[in-house]
Amino acid sequence: MAINLQKGQRQAINAPKFTIGLGWDTNASSTGTSFDLDASIFVMGENKKILSDQHFIFYNNLVSPDGAVEHTGDNLTGEGSGDDEQIKIDLSKVDPRVTEICVVVTIHEADARRQNFGQVRNSYVRVFDSVTNEVILKYELEEDFSIETAVEFGRIYKRNDEWKFEAVGVGMKGGLQDYLNKYN
Repeated sequence: MAINLQKGQRQAINAPKFTIGLGWDTNASSTGTSFDLDASIFVMGENKKILSDQHFIFYNNLVSPDGAVEHTGDNLTGEGSGDDEQIKIDLSKVDPRVTEICVVVTIHEADARRQNFGQVRNSYVRVFDSVTNEVILKYELEEDFSIETAVEFGRIYKRNDEWKFEAVGVGMKGGLQDYLNKYN
């Protein structure tokens, strides 16, 4: 049975292959323009910096060099039920230098489109076993991010040879470049 996390809670991930599913609903009528939310993954080492440019996984770089992290592709509209974007992780392939995998969602062209996460609802991240499809954990973002245009949903990190997920839920007024500056 899945564990529902609250902000700041952590949970061990005891599956060598798992998928991170991200979902959201948007209120396009509030801006008159459709939303394009993008999931990005930062694969980092001990210094909390991206290992290389190829370890920044997003819609233009779908697979990490070690093949351990794979973005399944960009959903341009967020229409429909279920996960809007997914990232597959295979811990058996992870580069030994990797200690953290950060999951961020940004709004594409948020400033130009006058959009923010206050217009996004039902946001969640879930982790499920890629082999059995059993949901391991789920974290629903319940805060109102009325000015934020990017949110760090969660992070997977290694401590004492065990991989865990932390529900982060921290927003930022900025975009992908701000996260690249932070983690480069």
